Amino acid sequence: MNDWLARLSQLPQQWFESPIAAIALTLGAYFFGIRLFKLMRRPIWCPPMLIAAIVIAAVVASLPIGIDDYNRGASWLMLLLGPATVALAVPLYQQLPQIRALWKPILMTLPLSATLAACYAVIIAAIMGAPKDVLASLAPKSVTSPIALGLAEELGGSRALLMGALLTTGITAIFGVEWLSRILRIRDPRLIGLALGINGHALGTVRAFELGTVAGAFASLGMSLTGAFTAIVLPLVWHLFY
Repeated sequence: MNDWLARLSQLPQQWFESPIAAIALTLGAYFFGIRLFKLMRRPIWCPPMLIAAIVIAAVVASLPIGIDDYNRGASWLMLLLGPATVALAVPLYQQLPQIRALWKPILMTLPLSATLAACYAVIIAAIMGAPKDVLASLAPKSVTSPIALGLAEELGGSRALLMGALLTTGITAIFGVEWLSRILRIRDPRLIGLALGINGHALGTVRAFELGTVAGAFASLGMSLTGAFTAIVLPLVWHLFY
Protein backbone atom coordinates (compact mmCIF):
# COMPACT_ATOMS: atom_id res chain seq x y z
CA MET A 1 0.00 0.00 0.00
CA ASN A 2 2.80 2.41 0.90
CA ASP A 3 4.63 1.59 -2.32
CA TRP A 4 1.47 2.28 -4.32
CA LEU A 5 0.98 5.66 -2.61
CA ALA A 6 4.63 6.55 -3.18
CA ARG A 7 4.32 5.76 -6.89
CA LEU A 8 1.10 7.75 -7.09
CA SER A 9 2.75 10.79 -5.51
CA GLN A 10 5.55 10.63 -8.07
CA LEU A 11 3.18 10.65 -11.05
CA PRO A 12 2.92 14.47 -11.35
CA GLN A 13 6.70 14.80 -11.42
CA GLN A 14 6.92 12.14 -14.09
CA TRP A 15 4.21 13.83 -16.15
CA PHE A 16 5.96 17.20 -16.03
CA GLU A 17 9.24 15.72 -17.17
CA SER A 18 7.68 16.00 -20.62
CA PRO A 19 6.60 19.43 -21.95
CA ILE A 20 3.25 17.95 -22.99
CA ALA A 21 1.85 18.16 -19.45
CA ALA A 22 2.76 21.84 -19.00
CA ILE A 23 1.47 22.75 -22.45
CA ALA A 24 -1.78 20.84 -21.85
CA LEU A 25 -2.23 22.55 -18.48
CA THR A 26 -1.63 25.98 -20.02
CA LEU A 27 -4.02 25.49 -22.92
CA GLY A 28 -6.65 23.85 -20.72
CA ALA A 29 -6.49 26.71 -18.22
CA TYR A 30 -6.76 29.27 -21.01
CA PHE A 31 -9.79 27.64 -22.65
CA PHE A 32 -11.38 27.33 -19.22
CA GLY A 33 -10.69 31.04 -18.70
CA ILE A 34 -12.37 31.91 -22.00
CA ARG A 35 -15.41 29.81 -21.11
CA LEU A 36 -15.72 31.32 -17.64
CA PHE A 37 -15.14 34.81 -19.05
CA LYS A 38 -18.12 34.37 -21.37
CA LEU A 39 -20.29 32.92 -18.61
CA MET A 40 -19.46 35.97 -16.48
CA ARG A 41 -20.66 38.22 -19.35
CA ARG A 42 -17.18 39.44 -20.29
CA PRO A 43 -16.17 41.60 -17.29
CA ILE A 44 -13.35 44.00 -18.17
CA TRP A 45 -11.72 43.45 -14.76
CA CYS A 46 -11.31 39.68 -15.24
CA PRO A 47 -9.86 38.73 -18.64
CA PRO A 48 -9.31 35.06 -19.57
CA MET A 49 -5.55 35.33 -18.99
CA LEU A 50 -6.11 36.28 -15.34
CA ILE A 51 -8.41 33.30 -14.83
CA ALA A 52 -5.90 31.02 -16.55
CA ALA A 53 -3.04 32.33 -14.40
CA ILE A 54 -5.01 31.67 -11.20
CA VAL A 55 -5.90 28.14 -12.35
CA ILE A 56 -2.30 27.31 -13.27
CA ALA A 57 -0.99 28.70 -9.98
CA ALA A 58 -3.55 26.67 -8.02
CA VAL A 59 -2.72 23.45 -9.89
CA VAL A 60 1.05 23.89 -9.53
CA ALA A 61 0.69 24.73 -5.84
CA SER A 62 -1.49 21.67 -5.19
CA LEU A 63 0.80 19.18 -6.96
CA PRO A 64 4.19 17.97 -5.66
CA ILE A 65 6.06 19.87 -8.39
CA GLY A 66 7.93 23.14 -8.48
CA ILE A 67 7.38 26.15 -10.64
CA ASP A 68 10.61 25.29 -12.47
CA ASP A 69 9.08 21.98 -13.56
CA TYR A 70 6.14 23.83 -15.08
CA ASN A 71 8.27 26.55 -16.68
CA ARG A 72 10.54 23.98 -18.28
CA GLY A 73 7.65 22.57 -20.27
CA ALA A 74 5.68 25.77 -20.83
CA SER A 75 8.77 27.54 -22.20
CA TRP A 76 8.01 25.93 -25.55
CA LEU A 77 4.94 28.14 -25.79
CA MET A 78 7.13 31.22 -25.40
CA LEU A 79 8.49 30.50 -28.88
CA LEU A 80 5.07 31.45 -30.26
CA LEU A 81 5.10 34.95 -28.75
CA GLY A 82 7.31 36.38 -31.47
CA PRO A 83 5.31 35.04 -34.45
CA ALA A 84 2.04 36.03 -32.76
CA THR A 85 3.28 39.60 -32.36
CA VAL A 86 4.50 39.77 -35.96
CA ALA A 87 1.11 38.49 -37.17
CA LEU A 88 -0.45 41.73 -35.89
CA ALA A 89 1.00 43.37 -39.00
CA VAL A 90 -1.99 42.02 -40.98
CA PRO A 91 -4.65 44.31 -39.42
CA LEU A 92 -2.12 47.15 -39.54
CA TYR A 93 -1.84 46.74 -43.29
CA GLN A 94 -5.62 46.56 -43.64
CA GLN A 95 -6.04 49.90 -41.83
CA LEU A 96 -3.00 51.57 -43.40
CA PRO A 97 -4.95 54.45 -45.04
CA GLN A 98 -6.42 55.54 -41.69
CA ILE A 99 -3.04 55.22 -39.99
CA ARG A 100 -1.40 57.40 -42.64
CA ALA A 101 -4.05 60.06 -42.14
CA LEU A 102 -3.21 60.27 -38.42
CA TRP A 103 0.56 59.84 -38.48
CA LYS A 104 1.26 63.32 -37.04
CA PRO A 105 -0.84 63.03 -33.84
CA ILE A 106 0.39 59.45 -33.40
CA LEU A 107 4.05 60.49 -33.53
CA MET A 108 3.38 63.42 -31.20
CA THR A 109 1.58 61.43 -28.52
CA LEU A 110 3.35 58.07 -28.58
CA PRO A 111 6.81 59.05 -27.19
CA LEU A 112 5.24 60.94 -24.28
CA SER A 113 2.76 58.14 -23.56
CA ALA A 114 5.43 55.43 -23.71
CA THR A 115 7.72 57.45 -21.43
CA LEU A 116 5.00 58.03 -18.85
CA ALA A 117 3.97 54.35 -18.98
CA ALA A 118 7.52 53.30 -18.12
CA CYS A 119 8.29 56.02 -15.58
CA TYR A 120 5.35 56.39 -13.22
CA ALA A 121 5.56 52.91 -11.67
CA VAL A 122 9.36 53.11 -11.39
CA ILE A 123 9.20 56.53 -9.72
CA ILE A 124 6.55 55.41 -7.23
CA ALA A 125 8.49 52.22 -6.43
CA ALA A 126 11.75 54.18 -6.03
CA ILE A 127 10.09 56.62 -3.62
CA MET A 128 8.87 53.64 -1.59
CA GLY A 129 12.43 52.30 -1.40
CA ALA A 130 12.19 49.37 -3.83
CA PRO A 131 15.53 47.72 -4.73
CA LYS A 132 17.12 47.93 -8.15
CA ASP A 133 15.92 44.53 -9.38
CA VAL A 134 12.30 45.46 -8.60
CA LEU A 135 12.66 48.74 -10.51
CA ALA A 136 14.19 46.85 -13.44
CA SER A 137 11.20 44.50 -13.44
CA LEU A 138 8.65 47.32 -13.42
CA ALA A 139 10.26 49.51 -16.08
CA PRO A 140 9.22 47.44 -19.15
CA LYS A 141 5.77 46.52 -17.80
CA SER A 142 3.84 48.37 -20.52
CA VAL A 143 5.35 46.66 -23.57
CA THR A 144 4.53 43.31 -25.11
CA SER A 145 5.96 40.19 -23.48
CA PRO A 146 8.73 39.25 -25.99
CA ILE A 147 10.26 42.73 -25.73
CA ALA A 148 9.59 43.10 -21.99
CA LEU A 149 11.31 39.80 -21.15
CA GLY A 150 14.42 40.78 -23.10
CA LEU A 151 14.53 44.21 -21.46
CA ALA A 152 14.08 42.76 -17.96
CA GLU A 153 16.97 40.35 -18.49
CA GLU A 154 19.18 43.14 -19.83
CA LEU A 155 18.36 45.45 -16.92
CA GLY A 156 18.71 42.72 -14.30
CA GLY A 157 15.06 42.34 -13.36
CA SER A 158 13.02 39.38 -12.19
CA ARG A 159 11.12 37.46 -14.82
CA ALA A 160 8.41 36.31 -12.40
CA LEU A 161 7.84 39.83 -11.08
CA LEU A 162 7.72 41.19 -14.62
CA MET A 163 5.04 38.71 -15.68
CA GLY A 164 2.92 39.73 -12.69
CA ALA A 165 3.43 43.39 -13.55
CA LEU A 166 2.47 42.76 -17.18
CA LEU A 167 -0.76 41.06 -16.16
CA THR A 168 -1.65 43.78 -13.65
CA THR A 169 -0.82 46.54 -16.12
CA GLY A 170 -2.94 45.01 -18.86
CA ILE A 171 -5.99 44.60 -16.64
CA THR A 172 -5.63 48.10 -15.17
CA ALA A 173 -5.19 49.65 -18.62
CA ILE A 174 -8.31 47.96 -20.01
CA PHE A 175 -10.39 49.12 -17.07
CA GLY A 176 -8.90 52.63 -17.07
CA VAL A 177 -9.21 53.27 -20.81
CA GLU A 178 -12.81 52.08 -20.99
CA TRP A 179 -13.76 54.02 -17.86
CA LEU A 180 -12.17 57.25 -19.08
CA SER A 181 -13.61 56.87 -22.58
CA ARG A 182 -17.10 56.69 -21.07
CA ILE A 183 -16.54 59.70 -18.80
CA LEU A 184 -15.00 61.79 -21.59
CA ARG A 185 -17.55 60.45 -24.11
CA ILE A 186 -14.88 59.26 -26.53
CA ARG A 187 -16.39 57.00 -29.18
CA ASP A 188 -13.65 57.00 -31.83
CA PRO A 189 -12.35 53.39 -32.06
CA ARG A 190 -9.00 54.66 -33.33
CA LEU A 191 -8.33 56.64 -30.15
CA ILE A 192 -9.58 53.89 -27.85
CA GLY A 193 -7.55 51.25 -29.69
CA LEU A 194 -4.36 53.32 -29.64
CA ALA A 195 -4.73 53.99 -25.92
CA LEU A 196 -5.32 50.28 -25.21
CA GLY A 197 -2.27 49.27 -27.25
CA ILE A 198 0.09 51.82 -25.70
CA ASN A 199 -0.93 51.19 -22.10
CA GLY A 200 -2.25 47.63 -22.10
CA HIS A 201 0.16 45.83 -24.52
CA ALA A 202 -1.18 42.41 -25.63
CA LEU A 203 -4.11 42.31 -23.19
CA GLY A 204 -5.24 45.74 -24.32
CA THR A 205 -4.86 44.71 -27.96
CA VAL A 206 -7.02 41.64 -27.43
CA ARG A 207 -9.68 43.83 -25.84
CA ALA A 208 -9.43 46.30 -28.73
CA PHE A 209 -10.09 43.54 -31.28
CA GLU A 210 -13.22 42.67 -29.34
CA LEU A 211 -14.37 46.26 -29.96
CA GLY A 212 -13.68 46.04 -33.71
CA THR A 213 -11.03 45.65 -36.38
CA VAL A 214 -10.26 49.39 -36.51
CA ALA A 215 -9.64 49.57 -32.77
CA GLY A 216 -7.59 46.37 -32.98
CA ALA A 217 -5.41 47.71 -35.77
CA PHE A 218 -4.65 50.94 -33.90
CA ALA A 219 -3.99 48.94 -30.72
CA SER A 220 -1.50 46.82 -32.67
CA LEU A 221 0.15 49.98 -33.91
CA GLY A 222 0.34 51.47 -30.43
CA MET A 223 1.71 48.26 -28.92
CA SER A 224 4.31 47.82 -31.66
CA LEU A 225 5.57 51.40 -31.64
CA THR A 226 5.62 51.54 -27.83
CA GLY A 227 7.65 48.34 -27.77
CA ALA A 228 10.14 49.64 -30.34
CA PHE A 229 10.49 53.03 -28.62
CA THR A 230 10.93 51.46 -25.18
CA ALA A 231 13.42 48.86 -26.42
CA ILE A 232 15.65 51.64 -27.79
CA VAL A 233 15.27 54.35 -25.15
CA LEU A 234 14.82 52.44 -21.87
CA PRO A 235 18.27 50.73 -21.75
CA LEU A 236 20.00 54.02 -22.55
CA VAL A 237 18.14 55.94 -19.84
CA TRP A 238 18.51 53.08 -17.34
CA HIS A 239 22.30 52.93 -17.68
CA LEU A 240 22.52 56.68 -17.13
CA PHE A 241 21.09 56.29 -13.63
CA TYR A 242 22.19 52.74 -12.65
